[in-house]
Amino acid sequence: MIEIKPLPHCHAVITIPGSKSYTHRTLIAASLAKGESVLINALRSEDTEYTAQGLIKFGVPVAAEGNSFCVQGTGGRLKPGAEKIYVGNSGTSMRFLTALAALRHGRTLLDGTERMRLRPITPLLDGLVALGVKAYSQEGNGYPPVIIESQGLWGGVTRIDGGASSQFLSALLLVSPLAQGDLRLEVMGHLASRPYVDMTREVMRSFGVEVQTSGDQAYLVRAGQRYAPQKYKVEGDASNASYFLAAAAVTRGRVRVENFRPASVQGDSGFLPILEKMGCTVIRGENFAEVQGRELRGVEVDMNAMPDLVPTLAVTASFARGKTVLQNIGHLRWKESDRIAALAVELAKMGVVVEEGKDWLAVEGSKVRGAEIETYDDHRLAMSFAIAGLVTPGIKIKGEQCVDKSFPGFWETIKKLYP
Repeated sequence: MIEIKPLPHCHAVITIPGSKSYTHRTLIAASLAKGESVLINALRSEDTEYTAQGLIKFGVPVAAEGNSFCVQGTGGRLKPGAEKIYVGNSGTSMRFLTALAALRHGRTLLDGTERMRLRPITPLLDGLVALGVKAYSQEGNGYPPVIIESQGLWGGVTRIDGGASSQFLSALLLVSPLAQGDLRLEVMGHLASRPYVDMTREVMRSFGVEVQTSGDQAYLVRAGQRYAPQKYKVEGDASNASYFLAAAAVTRGRVRVENFRPASVQGDSGFLPILEKMGCTVIRGENFAEVQGRELRGVEVDMNAMPDLVPTLAVTASFARGKTVLQNIGHLRWKESDRIAALAVELAKMGVVVEEGKDWLAVEGSKVRGAEIETYDDHRLAMSFAIAGLVTPGIKIKGEQCVDKSFPGFWETIKKLYP
């Protein structure tokens, strides 16, 4: 357990690590290129290591040095045979490596933690089945462990439910250039977290593959395209930037976050206009953003495009005047924890008035008090509630090591806020 001490004042410059989402995607693209790729400023974290280790088991040499990965791509020729892959609680690793397993000749079993065994994967398995792959849940319940038995990926048309997670679509897009024929992906229903799909397309384009689109409902990848090895610089992580931008907001201080691109396709860069709407002053540069906190006011926001920022905004809203309503967030119930329920319980511990619905959360600015915060082994909760401790004495974070999932240096970085 770690106790967060309130800041006497806040005026700091913070540099954030590379993006977790970009690192996962570039690892996959680099593995499918033929030749050596170097991923610079990549995120070295628990989640990205699970993806790297999975690639190694598939016969792709991956070496890490400092904040870089060197990937010897095999052009899609993955090691055949039977393989077992463990991904911890990394949903991205589970989904991307499941799709990658469809390119192998053989049988792959993918498994994770107990929480991972509660995270749905049926839409991805159904999508693979439609493309000629034998893909199924070992227990027949639509959750991991999953088994992929394949002799390669056919082309064709497949439909995928976009409401639960955009990662199902991203996973299929990333492997689609290696299909035997053209591959068309049709999205059923509303697509959750579309910016993550835009990020996938951006990475694919950087490695030489074009995706044709019809709005956000249909995606076509022509056969014969191939990934080309790259020297790729991973941009900073907008999700991890949010905690330090929120620190400025709640303390009414000033924080400049570097290695962060406000114009990024990352959906979480949308936190800046939310903070402005709440009353903060924001300065944007090409590779930095600076926030000056002011008196905060409540807002109503559709958070579908930036689900990872729901905990950050909910904690920030606890210090705002009036009510903040976070809408269209139903898919958060299937993250590392049920984030809607967890936020409601932990905010209430701090004396915050909070209501939850099936797909929304309402937070009333309150007089916040100290509390021991249960993190449910969820990195986003740990980092978000730490921000409350910068203002309120007695905030203690249990299971603080869970931040290793996405930001191993978080606790050292947050110390840089102190004078």
